[in-house]
Amino acid sequence: MPFAEFPGVRLHYRLDGDDTLPVLVLANSLGTNLDMWNPQIEAFAKHFRVLRYDTRGHGQSSVTPGPYTIPQLGEDVIALLDALKIDRAHFCGLSMGGITGMWLALNHAGRFDKVVLCNTAAYIGPAENWTNRAAAVERDGVGSIANAVVDKWLTPGYAAGQPALVQLLQAMLSATDAAGYAANCRAVRDSDLRDAVAGITRPTLVIAGSGDIPTPPHDGQYLAQKIPGARYAELDAAHLSNLEQVEGFTDAVLEFLQN
Repeated sequence: MPFAEFPGVRLHYRLDGDDTLPVLVLANSLGTNLDMWNPQIEAFAKHFRVLRYDTRGHGQSSVTPGPYTIPQLGEDVIALLDALKIDRAHFCGLSMGGITGMWLALNHAGRFDKVVLCNTAAYIGPAENWTNRAAAVERDGVGSIANAVVDKWLTPGYAAGQPALVQLLQAMLSATDAAGYAANCRAVRDSDLRDAVAGITRPTLVIAGSGDIPTPPHDGQYLAQKIPGARYAELDAAHLSNLEQVEGFTDAVLEFLQN
């Protein structure tokens, strides 16, 4: 398993695809790890060198003292690209990963070609929800919120027909370190890019889910309207649209990145 060591943090990452292909970075959502992208890898790796990583505080990456900030998580991506000697890449992030993508597009535009922002928002409030959730997991562990959170990741009808996937997601979330999860909750809480996203200059695709409760379609529509020239796609899915609409999500991303 490859790891990249930086001052104060160790990031777990994985590369798939031929090393002569353009690079596509995938950033996970809060409470998941790089395995959330498994359904996309075979298709993406035919066209890209796919770099996915566990966000600080998640998966096999180290849990450093919190709270974290979105700029900190963004600089982790830049450090990883530097370590792997990758000058430019496409970026695709979902939920918290999408917020990281917005920050990168604003602050390191020269390192990225195209950006895909999935099931995310320029601001996910209210702030007290994140404060309360962080306190709850620090007190009772991430498993205490797993059922309630995963219930919002998939639409009820889809979840009912995919019990194995539901169990997998509950296990993935429950395995997330409580301190790391709470530190990332506070990063999301403290990030408000509503006034900034109009400054994104990279070609951008925004993907929303029609049944997404944490980041409803109007959040995606806001991004698409504010970011100059952004494209918008809406899938019949909840928050983890890449898992609920595997083919539709994969096709939308590939069509955008290749044209």
